[in-house]
Amino acid sequence: MWLRFRRDRTGVASAVVVIFFILVALLAPVISLVYGKDPYTLYGQDTPGLLNDFGYPIAANGGISPQFWFGIEPGLGRDVFMQLVYGIRTSLLIAVVSTVLTTMIGIVMGIVAGYAGGKTDYFIGRLIDTLLSFPSVLFIIAFMPVVENLFVSADEETPVWLRAVTLVLVLTLFGWAALARLLRGQVLSLREREFVEAARVTGASPARIVFKELLPNLWTPILIQSTLLLPALVTSEAALSYLGVGMIEPIPDWGRMFRRGTEVYQNDITYLIFPGVALVIFVIAFNLLGDSVRDAFDPKLKR
Repeated sequence: MWLRFRRDRTGVASAVVVIFFILVALLAPVISLVYGKDPYTLYGQDTPGLLNDFGYPIAANGGISPQFWFGIEPGLGRDVFMQLVYGIRTSLLIAVVSTVLTTMIGIVMGIVAGYAGGKTDYFIGRLIDTLLSFPSVLFIIAFMPVVENLFVSADEETPVWLRAVTLVLVLTLFGWAALARLLRGQVLSLREREFVEAARVTGASPARIVFKELLPNLWTPILIQSTLLLPALVTSEAALSYLGVGMIEPIPDWGRMFRRGTEVYQNDITYLIFPGVALVIFVIAFNLLGDSVRDAFDPKLKR
């Protein structure tokens, strides 16, 4: 698999881009220290001559200069480069945690449904069908205010951790069903194979059959689906923040940068370009990486 993957130039290039984004997210505090700025300070308001009377950067191209590499944010005057770097960190953290939880739940539910069969398979199957047909975005938009009213009083600000935990939980809730359905179908076909029947005849317990016989044959679809799931969750998190139900100020976030960019693009299109280009590059690179991993594991699937 590794030799086939190394020969895939698109896959290798995509892996380099993905690793770059991950390193930027991990090293965000170091980058901030070297760059000399942070994503929270209101540079445009603290330093005269950066913003005009309407709150837009005075310098051309959104205020890009040797001092501010990607310009400054209209209105608040924060550094766009640091907003983008820490936005990668926020989106990746939520997406990675959600992907891990989604994969774990999907593995358990899919294997249990496929191996147990009968009523267990029926009820899990109906639950999967319900989740896949549920309008998840509308539910999340309606659910966020309910959570805040339950845990936060009217005179208090919503804690950042509450938004982050809620986002992870709802993304996990609606994300595991697709993987579980895929694994259920795989297990249904595997449980009738000769090596599984031989394990049963020798008196192997269900747990041993699952972990020793079934699970090793499922790692390929699990890895492939997880690789494709992570960029989807990154865009979902950004979309929810864009709609106002994601991460809140002052935490940097790609989705909220998009939202602010759509408000000021007529006077400062530069501010919208940077998060847009970064998100497109990341999602395309991760999707291409997922395709390359799939082809490397099973070259017969390559089109």
